[in-house]
Amino acid sequence: WKFDNSYLNLPRMLYTKVLPTKVRFPELVLLNKNLSESLALNTDYLNSELGSAIFSGNQIPEGAEPIAQAYAGHQFGYFTFLGDGRAILLGEHVTPTGKRFDIQLKGAGITPYSRRGDGRAALGPMIREYIISEAMHNLGIPTTRSLAVTTTGEYINRDKKLSGAVLTRVAASHIRVGTFQYIAQKGSLEELKKLADYTIDRHCPGAKNFVNPYRQLLKVAIYKQAELIAKWQLVGFVHGVMNTDNMTISGETIDYGPCAFMDAYDSNTVFSSIDYNGRYAYGNQPHIALWNLGRFAETLLNLIHKDLTKAKEIADIELAEFPVIFQENWMEGMRSKLGIFNKEEEDSELFSEFLEIIENQKADYTNTFIELTNVRKPQGEMEGNKEFLKWYIKWRDRLSRQSQSKAQSIQLMK
Repeated sequence: WKFDNSYLNLPRMLYTKVLPTKVRFPELVLLNKNLSESLALNTDYLNSELGSAIFSGNQIPEGAEPIAQAYAGHQFGYFTFLGDGRAILLGEHVTPTGKRFDIQLKGAGITPYSRRGDGRAALGPMIREYIISEAMHNLGIPTTRSLAVTTTGEYINRDKKLSGAVLTRVAASHIRVGTFQYIAQKGSLEELKKLADYTIDRHCPGAKNFVNPYRQLLKVAIYKQAELIAKWQLVGFVHGVMNTDNMTISGETIDYGPCAFMDAYDSNTVFSSIDYNGRYAYGNQPHIALWNLGRFAETLLNLIHKDLTKAKEIADIELAEFPVIFQENWMEGMRSKLGIFNKEEEDSELFSEFLEIIENQKADYTNTFIELTNVRKPQGEMEGNKEFLKWYIKWRDRLSRQSQSKAQSIQLMK
Protein backbone atom coordinates (compact mmCIF):
# COMPACT_ATOMS: atom_id res chain seq x y z
CA TRP A 1 0.00 0.00 0.00
CA LYS A 2 1.01 3.59 -0.55
CA PHE A 3 -1.46 5.85 1.21
CA ASP A 4 -1.55 9.63 0.81
CA ASN A 5 -4.70 10.92 2.46
CA SER A 6 -5.30 14.30 0.85
CA TYR A 7 -9.00 14.37 1.80
CA LEU A 8 -7.93 15.11 5.37
CA ASN A 9 -6.77 18.56 4.21
CA LEU A 10 -10.38 19.54 3.54
CA PRO A 11 -12.63 21.27 6.11
CA ARG A 12 -13.12 19.07 9.19
CA MET A 13 -16.90 19.13 8.83
CA LEU A 14 -16.62 16.84 5.80
CA TYR A 15 -15.43 13.80 7.75
CA THR A 16 -14.98 12.16 11.13
CA LYS A 17 -12.03 10.01 12.07
CA VAL A 18 -13.30 6.59 13.06
CA LEU A 19 -11.91 3.07 13.24
CA PRO A 20 -13.70 0.03 11.80
CA THR A 21 -15.38 -2.25 14.32
CA LYS A 22 -13.38 -5.44 14.67
CA VAL A 23 -15.02 -8.73 13.71
CA ARG A 24 -14.71 -12.20 15.17
CA PHE A 25 -13.52 -14.51 12.39
CA PRO A 26 -12.61 -12.69 9.17
CA GLU A 27 -12.25 -14.83 6.07
CA LEU A 28 -11.47 -13.60 2.55
CA VAL A 29 -13.98 -15.15 0.13
CA LEU A 30 -13.42 -13.05 -3.00
CA LEU A 31 -10.30 -11.24 -4.21
CA ASN A 32 -10.25 -9.31 -7.48
CA LYS A 33 -6.81 -10.26 -8.78
CA ASN A 34 -7.07 -8.14 -11.94
CA LEU A 35 -7.94 -5.04 -9.95
CA SER A 36 -5.27 -5.84 -7.35
CA GLU A 37 -2.62 -6.03 -10.05
CA SER A 38 -3.79 -2.81 -11.71
CA LEU A 39 -3.37 -1.09 -8.34
CA ALA A 40 0.16 -2.54 -8.14
CA LEU A 41 -0.71 -4.46 -4.98
CA ASN A 42 0.83 -7.79 -4.00
CA THR A 43 -1.91 -10.37 -4.60
CA ASP A 44 -0.18 -13.06 -2.53
CA TYR A 45 0.09 -10.62 0.36
CA LEU A 46 -3.59 -9.76 0.11
CA ASN A 47 -4.67 -13.38 -0.28
CA SER A 48 -3.59 -14.25 3.25
CA GLU A 49 -4.68 -13.95 6.88
CA LEU A 50 -3.18 -10.47 6.93
CA GLY A 51 -5.23 -9.54 3.86
CA SER A 52 -8.38 -10.84 5.57
CA ALA A 53 -7.54 -8.77 8.64
CA ILE A 54 -7.16 -5.61 6.54
CA PHE A 55 -10.24 -6.21 4.37
CA SER A 56 -12.39 -6.86 7.45
CA GLY A 57 -11.16 -3.77 9.27
CA ASN A 58 -9.42 -5.74 12.01
CA GLN A 59 -6.03 -4.32 11.03
CA ILE A 60 -5.29 -0.88 9.63
CA PRO A 61 -2.60 -0.93 6.93
CA GLU A 62 0.40 1.34 7.38
CA GLY A 63 -0.30 4.87 6.19
CA ALA A 64 -4.10 4.58 6.27
CA GLU A 65 -6.10 7.11 8.28
CA PRO A 66 -9.70 5.83 8.46
CA ILE A 67 -12.57 8.30 8.20
CA ALA A 68 -16.31 8.34 7.61
CA GLN A 69 -17.35 11.02 5.13
CA ALA A 70 -20.19 13.48 5.66
CA TYR A 71 -22.51 14.54 2.86
CA ALA A 72 -26.10 15.49 2.19
CA GLY A 73 -28.57 14.32 -0.40
CA HIS A 74 -31.92 14.70 -2.07
CA GLN A 75 -33.45 11.29 -1.40
CA PHE A 76 -36.49 10.82 -3.63
CA GLY A 77 -36.55 14.60 -3.96
CA TYR A 78 -36.36 15.43 -0.22
CA PHE A 79 -33.23 17.05 1.17
CA THR A 80 -31.50 15.61 4.23
CA PHE A 81 -28.06 15.49 5.87
CA LEU A 82 -26.30 12.16 5.61
CA GLY A 83 -22.90 10.49 5.79
CA ASP A 84 -21.20 7.12 5.65
CA GLY A 85 -23.42 5.09 7.95
CA ARG A 86 -21.64 1.79 7.38
CA ALA A 87 -18.63 2.66 5.22
CA ILE A 88 -15.17 3.72 6.33
CA LEU A 89 -12.56 5.17 3.99
CA LEU A 90 -9.16 3.69 4.81
CA GLY A 91 -7.43 6.31 2.69
CA GLU A 92 -6.16 7.04 -0.81
CA HIS A 93 -3.82 4.52 -2.38
CA VAL A 94 -1.46 5.99 -4.98
CA THR A 95 -0.19 3.66 -7.72
CA PRO A 96 3.34 3.86 -9.20
CA THR A 97 1.88 5.79 -12.16
CA GLY A 98 0.54 8.44 -9.79
CA LYS A 99 -3.14 7.48 -10.01
CA ARG A 100 -5.07 7.98 -6.79
CA PHE A 101 -7.83 5.64 -5.60
CA ASP A 102 -10.06 5.63 -2.53
CA ILE A 103 -9.99 2.34 -0.60
CA GLN A 104 -13.23 2.01 1.34
CA LEU A 105 -14.63 -0.72 3.59
CA LYS A 106 -18.40 -1.11 3.24
CA GLY A 107 -20.07 -2.79 6.21
CA ALA A 108 -17.20 -1.88 8.55
CA GLY A 109 -19.32 -0.90 11.56
CA ILE A 110 -21.05 2.01 13.21
CA THR A 111 -20.00 5.60 12.42
CA PRO A 112 -21.30 8.96 13.71
CA TYR A 113 -23.61 8.98 10.66
CA SER A 114 -25.20 5.54 11.19
CA ARG A 115 -28.59 6.91 12.33
CA ARG A 116 -29.38 3.94 14.60
CA GLY A 117 -28.14 1.43 11.99
CA ASP A 118 -25.77 -1.39 12.91
CA GLY A 119 -23.13 -0.34 10.37
CA ARG A 120 -22.94 -3.85 9.00
CA ALA A 121 -23.62 -5.50 5.63
CA ALA A 122 -24.86 -8.93 4.57
CA LEU A 123 -22.82 -11.31 2.43
CA GLY A 124 -25.38 -11.62 -0.41
CA PRO A 125 -25.61 -7.90 -1.28
CA MET A 126 -21.83 -7.50 -1.03
CA ILE A 127 -21.23 -10.34 -3.51
CA ARG A 128 -23.93 -8.83 -5.72
CA GLU A 129 -22.17 -5.43 -5.75
CA TYR A 130 -18.89 -7.20 -6.55
CA ILE A 131 -20.45 -8.99 -9.54
CA ILE A 132 -22.42 -6.05 -10.95
CA SER A 133 -19.65 -3.48 -10.57
CA GLU A 134 -17.22 -5.82 -12.34
CA ALA A 135 -19.79 -6.44 -15.09
CA MET A 136 -20.17 -2.67 -15.53
CA HIS A 137 -16.40 -2.20 -15.67
CA ASN A 138 -15.99 -4.87 -18.32
CA LEU A 139 -18.82 -3.33 -20.34
CA GLY A 140 -16.75 -0.15 -20.46
CA ILE A 141 -19.00 1.79 -18.08
CA PRO A 142 -17.27 4.05 -15.51
CA THR A 143 -17.83 2.56 -12.07
CA THR A 144 -16.54 2.09 -8.59
CA ARG A 145 -15.04 -1.39 -8.34
CA SER A 146 -14.82 -4.19 -5.80
CA LEU A 147 -11.43 -5.40 -4.61
CA ALA A 148 -12.52 -7.99 -2.05
CA VAL A 149 -15.37 -9.52 -0.07
CA THR A 150 -14.61 -10.77 3.43
CA THR A 151 -16.97 -12.62 5.73
CA THR A 152 -16.97 -11.59 9.38
CA GLY A 153 -17.84 -14.86 11.10
CA GLU A 154 -20.80 -13.03 12.64
CA TYR A 155 -24.51 -12.77 11.89
CA ILE A 156 -26.48 -9.60 11.35
CA ASN A 157 -30.19 -9.14 11.93
CA ARG A 158 -32.38 -8.07 9.04
CA ASP A 159 -35.70 -9.81 8.30
CA LYS A 160 -33.76 -12.88 9.39
CA LYS A 161 -30.23 -13.71 10.50
CA LEU A 162 -27.74 -13.25 7.66
CA SER A 163 -24.01 -13.83 7.33
CA GLY A 164 -22.09 -10.60 7.78
CA ALA A 165 -19.51 -9.38 5.27
CA VAL A 166 -17.33 -6.40 4.36
CA LEU A 167 -16.84 -5.20 0.77
CA THR A 168 -13.65 -3.37 -0.15
CA ARG A 169 -14.62 -0.73 -2.70
CA VAL A 170 -12.22 1.16 -4.95
CA ALA A 171 -13.16 4.53 -6.45
CA ALA A 172 -11.56 7.49 -8.18
CA SER A 173 -13.07 9.31 -5.20
CA HIS A 174 -16.25 9.34 -3.15
CA ILE A 175 -16.91 13.06 -3.73
CA ARG A 176 -20.60 13.36 -4.54
CA VAL A 177 -23.10 16.04 -5.49
CA GLY A 178 -24.23 15.54 -1.89
CA THR A 179 -20.74 16.43 -0.62
CA PHE A 180 -21.09 19.86 -2.22
CA GLN A 181 -24.65 20.20 -0.93
CA TYR A 182 -23.45 19.46 2.59
CA ILE A 183 -20.74 22.12 2.69
CA ALA A 184 -22.86 24.65 0.80
CA GLN A 185 -25.47 24.34 3.58
CA LYS A 186 -23.20 24.06 6.61
CA GLY A 187 -19.95 25.75 5.60
CA SER A 188 -18.60 29.10 4.48
CA LEU A 189 -17.88 30.21 0.92
CA GLU A 190 -14.18 29.78 1.64
CA GLU A 191 -14.75 26.16 2.73
CA LEU A 192 -16.87 25.48 -0.34
CA LYS A 193 -14.07 26.91 -2.48
CA LYS A 194 -11.58 24.54 -0.83
CA LEU A 195 -13.74 21.55 -1.77
CA ALA A 196 -14.21 22.81 -5.33
CA ASP A 197 -10.46 23.47 -5.76
CA TYR A 198 -9.66 20.03 -4.36
CA THR A 199 -12.15 18.39 -6.73
CA ILE A 200 -10.68 20.26 -9.69
CA ASP A 201 -7.16 19.13 -8.74
CA ARG A 202 -8.31 15.53 -8.39
CA HIS A 203 -10.76 15.13 -11.27
CA CYS A 204 -10.32 17.88 -13.85
CA PRO A 205 -6.99 19.69 -13.34
CA GLY A 206 -7.28 21.24 -16.79
CA ALA A 207 -10.05 23.48 -15.42
CA LYS A 208 -7.39 25.60 -13.72
CA ASN A 209 -6.33 26.84 -17.16
CA PHE A 210 -9.74 28.47 -17.76
CA VAL A 211 -10.76 31.99 -16.81
CA ASN A 212 -13.64 30.51 -14.80
CA PRO A 213 -12.46 27.14 -13.40
CA TYR A 214 -15.71 26.54 -11.46
CA ARG A 215 -17.80 26.88 -14.59
CA GLN A 216 -15.43 24.38 -16.20
CA LEU A 217 -15.86 22.02 -13.23
CA LEU A 218 -19.61 22.11 -13.79
CA LYS A 219 -19.14 21.62 -17.54
CA VAL A 220 -16.92 18.55 -17.02
CA ALA A 221 -19.34 17.02 -14.48
CA ILE A 222 -22.23 17.51 -16.90
CA TYR A 223 -20.31 15.88 -19.74
CA LYS A 224 -19.23 12.91 -17.62
CA GLN A 225 -22.74 12.28 -16.32
CA ALA A 226 -24.36 12.61 -19.75
CA GLU A 227 -21.86 10.09 -21.12
CA LEU A 228 -22.38 7.77 -18.13
CA ILE A 229 -26.19 7.77 -18.22
CA ALA A 230 -26.17 7.14 -21.99
CA LYS A 231 -24.09 4.02 -21.33
CA TRP A 232 -26.53 2.92 -18.61
CA GLN A 233 -29.45 3.27 -21.01
CA LEU A 234 -27.67 1.39 -23.78
CA VAL A 235 -27.20 -1.75 -21.67
CA GLY A 236 -30.57 -1.50 -19.92
CA PHE A 237 -29.06 -0.74 -16.51
CA VAL A 238 -31.47 0.59 -13.89
CA HIS A 239 -29.70 2.18 -10.93
CA GLY A 240 -32.76 2.24 -8.71
CA VAL A 241 -31.79 5.03 -6.30
CA MET A 242 -30.40 8.09 -8.11
CA ASN A 243 -30.29 10.34 -5.06
CA THR A 244 -27.81 13.22 -5.18
CA ASP A 245 -25.64 11.41 -2.62
CA ASN A 246 -25.33 8.60 -5.18
CA MET A 247 -23.97 10.78 -8.00
CA THR A 248 -20.19 11.12 -8.06
CA ILE A 249 -18.39 14.14 -9.47
CA SER A 250 -15.85 11.76 -11.04
CA GLY A 251 -18.60 10.32 -13.27
CA GLU A 252 -18.39 6.79 -11.82
CA THR A 253 -21.41 4.63 -11.07
CA ILE A 254 -21.73 4.21 -7.30
CA ASP A 255 -24.00 2.37 -4.85
CA TYR A 256 -25.23 -0.95 -6.20
CA GLY A 257 -28.25 -1.35 -3.96
CA PRO A 258 -31.61 -2.03 -5.65
CA CYS A 259 -30.29 -2.10 -9.20
CA ALA A 260 -30.46 -4.49 -12.15
CA PHE A 261 -30.07 -4.99 -15.87
CA MET A 262 -33.51 -4.77 -17.43
CA ASP A 263 -35.03 -7.92 -18.92
CA ALA A 264 -38.30 -7.16 -20.75
CA TYR A 265 -37.95 -3.69 -22.25
CA ASP A 266 -40.16 -1.26 -20.33
CA SER A 267 -39.24 2.41 -19.87
CA ASN A 268 -41.22 2.38 -16.58
CA THR A 269 -39.07 -0.36 -15.03
CA VAL A 270 -38.06 0.38 -11.42
CA PHE A 271 -35.83 -1.61 -9.06
CA SER A 272 -36.50 0.01 -5.72
CA SER A 273 -39.34 -1.31 -3.60
CA ILE A 274 -40.05 2.19 -2.24
CA ASP A 275 -40.03 3.97 -5.63
CA TYR A 276 -43.82 4.03 -5.75
CA ASN A 277 -44.05 6.88 -8.27
CA GLY A 278 -41.31 5.69 -10.62
CA ARG A 279 -39.05 8.66 -9.92
CA TYR A 280 -35.99 6.53 -10.70
CA ALA A 281 -37.50 4.41 -13.47
CA TYR A 282 -35.28 3.42 -16.39
CA GLY A 283 -36.86 5.98 -18.72
CA ASN A 284 -36.46 8.78 -16.15
CA GLN A 285 -32.75 8.29 -15.51
CA PRO A 286 -31.54 11.00 -17.95
CA HIS A 287 -34.05 13.51 -16.51
CA ILE A 288 -33.04 12.71 -12.92
CA ALA A 289 -29.34 13.02 -13.78
CA LEU A 290 -30.01 16.51 -15.14
CA TRP A 291 -32.06 17.37 -12.04
CA ASN A 292 -29.18 16.22 -9.80
CA LEU A 293 -26.72 18.27 -11.84
CA GLY A 294 -28.99 21.25 -11.30
CA ARG A 295 -28.53 20.77 -7.55
CA PHE A 296 -24.75 20.60 -8.08
CA ALA A 297 -24.87 23.81 -10.11
CA GLU A 298 -26.74 25.54 -7.27
CA THR A 299 -23.87 24.85 -4.88
CA LEU A 300 -21.37 26.46 -7.27
CA LEU A 301 -23.28 29.65 -8.10
CA ASN A 302 -21.35 31.92 -5.73
CA LEU A 303 -18.08 30.60 -7.15
CA ILE A 304 -19.14 30.88 -10.78
CA HIS A 305 -19.98 34.61 -10.57
CA LYS A 306 -20.41 37.26 -7.87
CA ASP A 307 -23.65 38.39 -9.51
CA LEU A 308 -26.14 35.62 -8.68
CA THR A 309 -28.35 36.40 -11.66
CA LYS A 310 -25.36 36.14 -13.99
CA ALA A 311 -24.24 32.94 -12.24
CA LYS A 312 -27.64 31.33 -12.82
CA GLU A 313 -27.55 32.32 -16.50
CA ILE A 314 -24.12 30.69 -16.88
CA ALA A 315 -25.25 27.54 -15.06
CA ASP A 316 -28.38 27.28 -17.23
CA ILE A 317 -26.26 27.55 -20.38
CA GLU A 318 -24.09 24.66 -19.22
CA LEU A 319 -27.02 22.51 -18.02
CA ALA A 320 -28.72 22.96 -21.39
CA GLU A 321 -25.83 20.98 -22.91
CA PHE A 322 -26.71 17.82 -20.99
CA PRO A 323 -29.56 16.62 -23.29
CA VAL A 324 -27.41 17.34 -26.35
CA ILE A 325 -24.39 15.40 -25.02
CA PHE A 326 -26.59 12.57 -23.77
CA GLN A 327 -28.39 12.25 -27.11
CA GLU A 328 -25.14 12.26 -29.09
CA ASN A 329 -23.69 9.49 -26.91
CA TRP A 330 -26.89 7.46 -26.93
CA MET A 331 -27.27 7.73 -30.70
CA GLU A 332 -23.66 6.67 -31.23
CA GLY A 333 -24.20 3.69 -28.94
CA MET A 334 -27.44 2.66 -30.65
CA ARG A 335 -25.75 2.81 -34.04
CA SER A 336 -23.11 0.42 -32.76
CA LYS A 337 -25.69 -1.91 -31.21
CA LEU A 338 -27.47 -2.04 -34.58
CA GLY A 339 -24.36 -2.37 -36.73
CA ILE A 340 -24.48 1.13 -38.21
CA PHE A 341 -21.22 2.92 -39.02
CA ASN A 342 -22.41 6.14 -40.70
CA LYS A 343 -25.01 8.75 -39.78
CA GLU A 344 -28.41 9.52 -41.30
CA GLU A 345 -31.04 11.96 -40.06
CA GLU A 346 -33.67 9.21 -39.94
CA ASP A 347 -31.66 7.09 -37.49
CA SER A 348 -33.43 8.57 -34.47
CA GLU A 349 -36.80 7.52 -35.88
CA LEU A 350 -35.46 4.03 -36.66
CA PHE A 351 -34.26 3.58 -33.07
CA SER A 352 -37.43 4.96 -31.48
CA GLU A 353 -39.59 2.68 -33.60
CA PHE A 354 -37.48 -0.32 -32.61
CA LEU A 355 -37.83 0.43 -28.89
CA GLU A 356 -41.56 1.08 -29.17
CA ILE A 357 -42.11 -2.29 -30.86
CA ILE A 358 -40.12 -4.32 -28.34
CA GLU A 359 -41.77 -2.45 -25.46
CA ASN A 360 -45.23 -3.29 -26.80
CA GLN A 361 -44.12 -6.89 -27.28
CA LYS A 362 -42.49 -6.97 -23.81
CA ALA A 363 -39.44 -8.52 -25.47
CA ASP A 364 -36.15 -9.00 -23.66
CA TYR A 365 -33.98 -5.95 -24.28
CA THR A 366 -30.53 -7.55 -24.54
CA ASN A 367 -31.68 -10.79 -26.17
CA THR A 368 -33.45 -8.89 -28.95
CA PHE A 369 -30.17 -7.26 -29.95
CA ILE A 370 -28.49 -10.66 -29.81
CA GLU A 371 -31.15 -12.16 -32.09
CA LEU A 372 -30.50 -9.40 -34.64
CA THR A 373 -26.98 -10.72 -35.12
CA ASN A 374 -28.59 -13.72 -36.84
CA VAL A 375 -28.72 -12.15 -40.29
CA ARG A 376 -31.14 -14.65 -41.85
CA LYS A 377 -34.42 -13.54 -40.27
CA PRO A 378 -35.89 -12.32 -36.96
CA GLN A 379 -35.96 -15.07 -34.37
CA GLY A 380 -36.61 -15.44 -30.67
CA GLU A 381 -39.41 -13.45 -29.04
CA MET A 382 -39.94 -11.20 -32.06
CA GLU A 383 -40.35 -14.00 -34.60
CA GLY A 384 -43.66 -13.64 -36.44
CA ASN A 385 -44.35 -10.11 -35.18
CA LYS A 386 -45.57 -8.15 -38.22
CA GLU A 387 -44.57 -4.72 -36.91
CA PHE A 388 -41.10 -5.98 -36.09
CA LEU A 389 -40.76 -7.61 -39.50
CA LYS A 390 -41.53 -4.27 -41.19
CA TRP A 391 -38.93 -2.60 -38.99
CA TYR A 392 -36.44 -5.40 -39.69
CA ILE A 393 -36.70 -4.83 -43.44
CA LYS A 394 -36.19 -1.09 -42.89
CA TRP A 395 -33.14 -1.82 -40.73
CA ARG A 396 -31.62 -4.17 -43.30
CA ASP A 397 -32.14 -1.49 -45.94
CA ARG A 398 -30.38 0.98 -43.62
CA LEU A 399 -27.37 -1.35 -43.35
CA SER A 400 -27.13 -1.50 -47.13
CA ARG A 401 -26.53 2.27 -47.29
CA GLN A 402 -23.01 2.07 -45.91
CA SER A 403 -19.73 0.81 -47.29
CA GLN A 404 -19.12 -1.78 -44.56
CA SER A 405 -20.23 -5.37 -45.11
CA LYS A 406 -22.98 -7.12 -43.17
CA ALA A 407 -20.29 -9.24 -41.52
CA GLN A 408 -18.62 -6.06 -40.27
CA SER A 409 -21.97 -4.80 -38.97
CA ILE A 410 -22.56 -8.04 -37.09
CA GLN A 411 -19.08 -7.84 -35.56
CA LEU A 412 -19.75 -4.26 -34.44
CA MET A 413 -23.06 -5.33 -32.87
CA LYS A 414 -21.43 -8.17 -30.98
